[in-house]
Amino acid sequence: MISYIWAEDENGLIGASGNLPWHLPDDMAFFKKTTMGHPIISGARTFRSYNRPLPGRQNIVLSRHGDFPDGVLVISSVEQLCELVDKNPKENYFVTGGANLFGQLLDKVDRLYRTKIHHQFTGDTYMPEIKYAQFNQVTSIDGIVDERNRYPHTFEVFERIQ
Repeated sequence: MISYIWAEDENGLIGASGNLPWHLPDDMAFFKKTTMGHPIISGARTFRSYNRPLPGRQNIVLSRHGDFPDGVLVISSVEQLCELVDKNPKENYFVTGGANLFGQLLDKVDRLYRTKIHHQFTGDTYMPEIKYAQFNQVTSIDGIVDERNRYPHTFEVFERIQ
């Protein structure tokens, strides 16, 4: 199974110069809790934004260049990635970005974990258009708003209609 996990603002913005345009610890905790124990797949720039392999998860990078830390599985094509996913049908593979990788796998994604931030930010990277008519929303939970989490946000999960 392939799942996407990301946060976006009201306009679908997901990045600013290779970083998140916001600071939202509640979303970081959701990301960690949701992906822990599962493989995560990222493009090279997204992986480098982590500064290290994320612990407790198999880190997979889709890249044609192999300059990554030990323990990171580098896959050079979407076709090879799909072969890996097909060999492990019970595993939930989380695609963490970036926008190009999300765009390449739009027709293969089974589940969407979206954090919708109810604010507008400035940045340069947007989520590719997802046809939500092909998905059912299964959960929607308001996130914590406090002194550390200044922006209202909602955790949403969608599943592809079979």
